[in-house]
Amino acid sequence: MGQSKVLYRFGKVVCMPIFKALYRFKVINKEAMPESGGYILTCNHISYSDPPLLGLSSKRRLYFMAKSELFKNKFFAALITALGAFPVERGAGDNKAINTGEELIRRGEVMTIFIEGGRSKTGELMRPRSGCALVAQQMQVPVVPACITVVGNPKRTFAKRVIHFGEPLTPEQLGLAPGSELDRRALKNASEMIMGEIRKMRENDLNEYGKHQKG
Repeated sequence: MGQSKVLYRFGKVVCMPIFKALYRFKVINKEAMPESGGYILTCNHISYSDPPLLGLSSKRRLYFMAKSELFKNKFFAALITALGAFPVERGAGDNKAINTGEELIRRGEVMTIFIEGGRSKTGELMRPRSGCALVAQQMQVPVVPACITVVGNPKRTFAKRVIHFGEPLTPEQLGLAPGSELDRRALKNASEMIMGEIRKMRENDLNEYGKHQKG
């Protein structure tokens, strides 16, 4: 987590024209993201390009939990590190990742969590995991849903993408207010609510910018 602000800014300056040329990405509702304070940014996950695309689309610095295997390639490791990723060892347990995220939020940073818990190999939305809702409840911070949608030819590696940010969801809106009963059902309901917002953005962007696909 020791990346410098200079490195982060440099990484964005270098990567912006490259990713713009490759993905021709469009950003929607970036102003919905809070300008200060810690919160959770949660998004669907369809490609290894997702963390850089989110980082390039946000004014604030983002932090990502990324599996350690992604850091084996030196070029890609330098890229995602410059854009705020840090390695998490597989098998270390969810608690370690959650504790790291909570530490970042406590410092007023933006913690990015891919709500599905992994990358979708089909591009379709998968079942949401409860980690995002759990951190939101424990830290009492808002969750900003985001959706990355392929609106170009999905068979192309560098198909055009839309990065869409939703309005912040407070713990109260998610049923995770202080003193509320925290159980599996509450976490599941909150996770489904977040995923519902992501699904709405995806459907809107497919209809608005690309050929409609199932999901």
